[in-house]
Amino acid sequence: MFQSSMMDGQLLPLDMPQNTSKSDLARIRDDDFDSATKSDSDNNHELVSGDDQDPRPKKKRYHRHTQHQIQEMEAFFKECPHPDDKQRKELSRELNLEPLQVKFWFQNKRTQMKNQHERHENTQLRTENEKLRADNMRYREALSNASCPNCGGPTAIGEMSFDEHHLRLENARLREEIDRISAIAAKYVGKPVVNYPLLSPPVPSRPLELGMGNFGPQPGLGGDIHASTGDLIRSISSPIEAEKPMIIELAVAAMEELTRMAQMGEPLWMTNLDGSSHVLNEDEYLRTFPRGIGPKPAGFKCEASRESAVVIMNHINLVEILMDVNQWSTLFSGIVSRAMTLEVLSTGVAGNYNGALQVMTSEFQVPSPLVPTRESYYVRYCKQHGDGKWAVVDISLDDLCPTPGVRCRRRPSGCLIQEMPNGYSKVTWVEHVEVDDRGVHNLYRQLVSSGQAFGAKRWVTTLDRQCERLASAMATNISTGDVGVITNQEGRKSMLKLAERMVISFCAGVSASTTHTWTTLSGTGADDVRVMTRKSIDDPGRPPGIVLSAATSFWLPVPPKTIFDFLRDENSRNEWDILSNGGVVQEMAHIANGHDTGNCVSLLRVNSTNSSQSNMLILQESCTDPTVSFVIYAPVDIVAMNVVLNGGDPDYVALLPSGFAILPDGGGGEGVSGGSLLTVAFQILVDSVPTAKLSLGSVATVNNLIACTVERIKASLSCDAA
Repeated sequence: MFQSSMMDGQLLPLDMPQNTSKSDLARIRDDDFDSATKSDSDNNHELVSGDDQDPRPKKKRYHRHTQHQIQEMEAFFKECPHPDDKQRKELSRELNLEPLQVKFWFQNKRTQMKNQHERHENTQLRTENEKLRADNMRYREALSNASCPNCGGPTAIGEMSFDEHHLRLENARLREEIDRISAIAAKYVGKPVVNYPLLSPPVPSRPLELGMGNFGPQPGLGGDIHASTGDLIRSISSPIEAEKPMIIELAVAAMEELTRMAQMGEPLWMTNLDGSSHVLNEDEYLRTFPRGIGPKPAGFKCEASRESAVVIMNHINLVEILMDVNQWSTLFSGIVSRAMTLEVLSTGVAGNYNGALQVMTSEFQVPSPLVPTRESYYVRYCKQHGDGKWAVVDISLDDLCPTPGVRCRRRPSGCLIQEMPNGYSKVTWVEHVEVDDRGVHNLYRQLVSSGQAFGAKRWVTTLDRQCERLASAMATNISTGDVGVITNQEGRKSMLKLAERMVISFCAGVSASTTHTWTTLSGTGADDVRVMTRKSIDDPGRPPGIVLSAATSFWLPVPPKTIFDFLRDENSRNEWDILSNGGVVQEMAHIANGHDTGNCVSLLRVNSTNSSQSNMLILQESCTDPTVSFVIYAPVDIVAMNVVLNGGDPDYVALLPSGFAILPDGGGGEGVSGGSLLTVAFQILVDSVPTAKLSLGSVATVNNLIACTVERIKASLSCDAA
């Protein structure tokens, strides 16, 4: 079964006294090591042991291990080169050997393997040294024969300036990286992507698979949504063969730029007046990085930001999520409304994502119909920079595929990831885009122009909150003393997965996506209400029929935290929730999602005086971070929720989410002292027949519902503020 090795000729003592002294043990070990190096042709069964100076050498009887013993120990060595006392005793019992014999055999085997490894490394180093020596001689010969192009006289290496020499070395290094990536990509160029699924890192099944399912935002999510002429995501196809070498070169240069931008300080990054964030010095940027994707288009503005945080996620898992479009768009569902991988140019090497290249399209959003989404066509490149150090960078490909109407392009943006102790990672995020934001409503203009809407801080705080959510979801030390805490592990997973789908559906349905056709209702006397219809057919996660979505956004002179605490509190729900019909709302169960008490998934019961609405259940997720807060809820069926709480599949529970998105208005720095921008959105089934026509009465009813909700919130919060 196993090939015999040099250990086959090992000779060990048959008789091993129980009271062997330390000096005897040392001598026996030396003898064993010497015998292990003997050739197989040595058939002596008796060897002399001890010091050469001993005039009366002692003779001991030795024997060879049997082929079976050697094979068994070889097999065990492959699995465990350092067996403990218990394992050695077990082996000695199975192989009819003394534990000390087994111990010495493993010691000798480890020494032998170490020597072989060192010999192999030395051979490689000698070969590399000879190659470098030959190259050096060739360069010296070429330099000795070189002549000056101006005068024709001899030249010397000393005439090359230090800067030029440094640039030559840098160019050589970049060219080497480009050649390596090109070689990797050549394996996959021109072949269908489906034949090359993304490789998962060689790590055990990660405990963060909860909520990372394949129900992330997909093109066409939510029923009958028609793409408009400006739908960049659907209009772009995969790159052609001639473009792929240029894409690879662009990605390598982008990686170099990202790593430098993430680490450089002044004068490239200037600290703003309150010291809370960094502002990019555009003139210094152009001097530092003169190449790239070309000058800024006319009418475009620069948005650049940098943010760092330590998050509770293993660095390998984090890289895996960033390089999987479904997991990435699910984790950042509040920012990414849609995303698609067009082609995988490289899956990476050595079973992980080092060197992975993907051509992608994505749509980035703010949860309001008043802020147009930003569509981007770009390449994503992942690289390992050392032990526990990774980087993932995006760079726009608009120059390769000019598309009319493009309003956003990504200069090198992404993150550096550094492994930290105890499963944590330090993330440094750089977000650098050029954008035409003239379509942004005046209400949100300050938030967007300040960089708080799409900037690095929003990405990092979202990542931090979601990592806490995943970690708490997998927690096993749940206290059973608290009333309403769900301790059933499978039930927790199912309920959180259902809540996650609810949040994704809400975020995808409230933004001003190119796939949405909002109709503005005016003359209501309240803020503008935008409505759109969706047809739901054969979707197990949504009731069949015509769904009417309605949303409005408005400003309140109240800090975001005050609004968030008011909306998530079940005790104040009857002040704004018209659908609860004045009933008493009681929390039946909840799952905490992080250190902030506002991050929570709850199951609420409405005890209404109306018998037709008695015992109605509401699933609610509330989540908050310094850049955005959500309170999202949906009525759920009691029977279906019992299945979910027992660990059943949540994908077949029909949901129509409604809720609130709360953002700072951009005027108070982090929004603490400033006002808030509140978006209210409802999804309501107005007809259970998908082919039915939408009636004006249904639109008027929904419009009245949202207008009344807004007025109630304003009235309650103005009293609180007063």
